[in-house]
Formats: sequence, C-alpha cells, structure tokens
Amino acid sequence: DDAIGALRAALSEGRPEYHGAFTSFDGVVMDPTASQARATIWVGGRTGRSLRRAVELADGWCPFGLTAGEVGTMLGTARTTPAWSARTEPPEVVLQPTRALDPAGSPDATRSTVDELVAAGATALALRLVHHSPSHYVEQLEAMAALVGPLGGSDPAAA
Repeated sequence: DDAIGALRAALSEGRPEYHGAFTSFDGVVMDPTASQARATIWVGGRTGRSLRRAVELADGWCPFGLTAGEVGTMLGTARTTPAWSARTEPPEVVLQPTRALDPAGSPDATRSTVDELVAAGATALALRLVHHSPSHYVEQLEAMAALVGPLGGSDPAAA
C-alpha cells in the first residue's frame, strides 16, 4: 500500500515528496514525469486483498486465474464497502478470457464469452485472438470491433 502511495507521488510530480510507513523521499527530481496530472495505476492479483488495494488506492483491477463467476462475486462484495462508495468513479476492471477468441470464425461463442465477462464486471478486456498471420490478426481485430464495439454498450454501427 505504501509503495502505491509513493508511486502516486513520484510519477506525476517533477519534485515529488512522500513520507509513508516504509518509504520516504523529498528533494528528488523526476524527469520525465507522466503526462497526466495523476498517473493511472492498476493492481493485478487474484485475491480479495488485491481487489481491496485496487478499490482503496488504485484506478483499476486486473485479476488473473479466476473465473468470471469468482470475479463477479468478489466485485459484488467490494461494491458494498465504504471504500467503493467513497470513490468518485468505480475502478476499471480488466478481464481476460481463459482462451483465445475467434470473432471472425466463431462470432456467437466470442459474443457469449464477452457477455459473460461484462456481466462479471469487466469494463475492459485483455484479449488474445486466434490468428495465423499479421493480416489475419487485423481481420480478427476488425471482426471483434464490429461484433462487440465499446464495452459501455454503445452500438458499434453508430460509432
């Protein structure tokens, strides 16, 4: 937790200062700094502790090795916490399918997988796509965009 605080201080400030439980610094120069006023931090993990850390201290959670059902249950519990309620925006949740998707060859299965991940709480997806060449990969990306569009539920045809 202290390291996340130190990173927050250091990444976006040219002359950061931070004094935490285990890390303390001042009088240092960071060059270059992040282009945003507040650098984005995502926490990875597969435990309740990693999700707590993401909710309390970070901008997003990237779980791994969990089923969509497990993620959904964990997020359901996290949504009831004071830390979640105190946020101005909910954390991003980046989920990855357990297998490579084939949106051009198996659009129904791909759509079903995406729907399951979104229902579990995904706001973004880390995708692996079946492909056999660079051009096939581009075709798969185009098929994915046409099939799913933005995760916010927008009609991809309207974009």
